[in-house]
Amino acid sequence: MTLSFFDQFMSPTFLGIPLIALALTLPWLLFPTPATRWLNNRLLTLQGWFINRFTHQLLMPLNLGGHKWAGILTSLMLFLISLNMLGLLPYTFTPTTQLSMNMGFAMPLWLATVLIGMRNQPTITLGHLLPEGTPTLLIPVLILIETISVLIRPLALGVRLTANLTAGHLLIQLIATAAFV
Repeated sequence: MTLSFFDQFMSPTFLGIPLIALALTLPWLLFPTPATRWLNNRLLTLQGWFINRFTHQLLMPLNLGGHKWAGILTSLMLFLISLNMLGLLPYTFTPTTQLSMNMGFAMPLWLATVLIGMRNQPTITLGHLLPEGTPTLLIPVLILIETISVLIRPLALGVRLTANLTAGHLLIQLIATAAFV
């Protein structure tokens, strides 16, 4: 049977059931669960050490106020790394190549940054809507254009990320097909 190059991005199914749910829950099975024992086995100790070092490296450039985001940032990064590593296995599916997954992560995180910026520093956040030294006649038009660009940013970034992932996978597929032929 001949498949097109873009069939690799279709969500696989088994007996009519989409396997995206399995692909999204599998990485969580790899993370340790809290235990009541004082000593852990070697695997849990190694995972704990890796998560601590990862969190330390992730938060090093941030000030102390940003450390309250350690839990969500570390879990998000480890989840995405696990999903992408899972996609390296043969005959598996990477959910991060789907636009719905990228937009599902982009919209809430974008909305959180906009709302937190408006709550904590409204003057600075609104100041980004108007470049310094703008002529008076252009102020309403530039505010409207900058507001539209802020609102469209998660859609544009999500589409760009999906297109880049798709182009990379497609290029690898084309090179592999050319090498095989």
